[in-house]
Amino acid sequence: QVQLVESGGGLVQAGGSLRLSCAASGRTFSINTMGWFRQAPGKERVFVAAITWSGGSTAYADSVKDRFTISRVTAENTVFLQMNSLKPEDTAVYYCAVDITRFPLRRRVRDYNYWGQGTQVTVSS
Repeated sequence: QVQLVESGGGLVQAGGSLRLSCAASGRTFSINTMGWFRQAPGKERVFVAAITWSGGSTAYADSVKDRFTISRVTAENTVFLQMNSLKPEDTAVYYCAVDITRFPLRRRVRDYNYWGQGTQVTVSS
């Protein structure tokens, strides 16, 4: 089992920035990829970004590319999502997730094995 706890959400004006954190505990040696997803009200949960735990390779959704940056500190079992130039359409609950399989940087919700409880991000116009 891997436990995940997100933090750093909040209310910000359009154009502003937020940094989300996700701390992992438990069987962290099993982590292959960590990802961020988001779910807006009435919509499906969708992929935002992912990073491989060992090599640090990254992948981004087109909607956040060049605005969001995913990073990790393996010694602290923590992954970050730096969000800049935020837009009202970025408003959602943001979830971090872990994929323990050998396939890196997958983008489907069903590919991830463990999930955090989510943190709310609200961007006002």
